[in-house]
Amino acid sequence: MNIVLWIIQILLALLFLFAGVTKLFPIIPMPPPPPGVWMPPMWFLKFIGLCEFLGALGLVLPGLFRRQRYLTVWAAVGLTIIMIGAVVITVMTLGVAPAVTPFIVLLLCVFVAYGRRPWIKA
Repeated sequence: MNIVLWIIQILLALLFLFAGVTKLFPIIPMPPPPPGVWMPPMWFLKFIGLCEFLGALGLVLPGLFRRQRYLTVWAAVGLTIIMIGAVVITVMTLGVAPAVTPFIVLLLCVFVAYGRRPWIKA
């Protein structure tokens, strides 16, 4: 189970590192949203990008350094909260089908948070 959790943590960390960096430092300017589609303000996108970046580090670094491993659980919980928002916004703006991917990421974050609870010795 420890190996499965590490694989999922690394994949989630890579996903959230990519998502966070692209929100913090966009290479190309974002196009305006289509009419009728809500777009959050830029400061909020930067904040979410920073949270995703720090959450990605929190998924991996405590286990690598073997220090304060409970932070991995808190990082996974924080990323779960972000993904709940992503699922809700995606369902509201684009429909249910595009929300499947963020929902799967949400489930993986919940799995990591549950599997890395401090009272479980993995």
